[in-house]
Amino acid sequence: MIGRRDFITLLGGATAAWPLAARAQQAAMPVIGLLNPISPDTNADVLGAFRQGLKDTAYVEGENVAIVYRWAENQIDRLPALAAELARRQVAVIAATGSVSAAFAAKAATTTIPIVFVVAEDPVKLGLVTSIARPGGNVTGVNILSAELAAKRLELLRELVPGATRVAVLVNPTNATNTESTLRDVEPAARAMGLQIQVLEASTSREINVAFATFVRERPDALFVGADIFFLSRRLQLAHLATRHAIPATYSARQYAEAGGLMSYGTKITDAWRQLGVYTGRILKGAKPGDLPVEQLSKFELVINAETARMLGIAVPATLLTAADEVIE
Repeated sequence: MIGRRDFITLLGGATAAWPLAARAQQAAMPVIGLLNPISPDTNADVLGAFRQGLKDTAYVEGENVAIVYRWAENQIDRLPALAAELARRQVAVIAATGSVSAAFAAKAATTTIPIVFVVAEDPVKLGLVTSIARPGGNVTGVNILSAELAAKRLELLRELVPGATRVAVLVNPTNATNTESTLRDVEPAARAMGLQIQVLEASTSREINVAFATFVRERPDALFVGADIFFLSRRLQLAHLATRHAIPATYSARQYAEAGGLMSYGTKITDAWRQLGVYTGRILKGAKPGDLPVEQLSKFELVINAETARMLGIAVPATLLTAADEVIE
């Protein structure tokens, strides 16, 4: 029989052991480092998709995995320092998202910590991986092919606004790789269609306003917004300005059309982030990134905002309405 004093002693020992056990469990919880060039306030939908991908592999944030977030707040030059910080923390995986710059910053920071990226350009041409099927090293990820769709988006814009002869192209100069690939595809496509293009740059909200002031002065027939995570984060501003100034515009992701943009064509971004979560989870379970083929998302969707078209006085051709994956009324 255990006496009262012995029971209290045992209880005290057990109580003291509980925090130790809790700390040990917490220490054993893997930590993911998420690196992104913008800010969290416009990323709720994609972060939800990332967490769903983790959940698909039996990981739930706060339960059996932790995530530390490093946002560059649209200051691309901060990415290398943020990536180095994650490497020093010895996180289990770095999820480098939002731009090629994030992927390169992570790759420069570590050759041992697994890295999973989401990029819009061919990662082999960029030098991120050695091949799509067998990436090798500590890097793999998802290619959303947005940059390669630039010519197709221009073609759809011409179909929507057949009388267009002058098209403004908005790009982000701080995302140099993306800008280069966009213009490389758009310029010859425009020449083939007999379109004149005017390239304008913006990397801040104020510069977007300045660009639209230029549109108002020079009155292009349409606007082509380059695929860029900063522009995606400013989709409400872009859609509002385009409608206010009656400029038909095309965008790279459905979030723009949902925010009031006229038309979007591109990969479903949330699918990419969900796959990012799946690959991150698989690596946490022991898979080697070099053995996971780069996932190339080949499902593209055309979304048309019919309400915006009516506000702009545009009659959407029946061929586009039929081809659209979704028409927002």
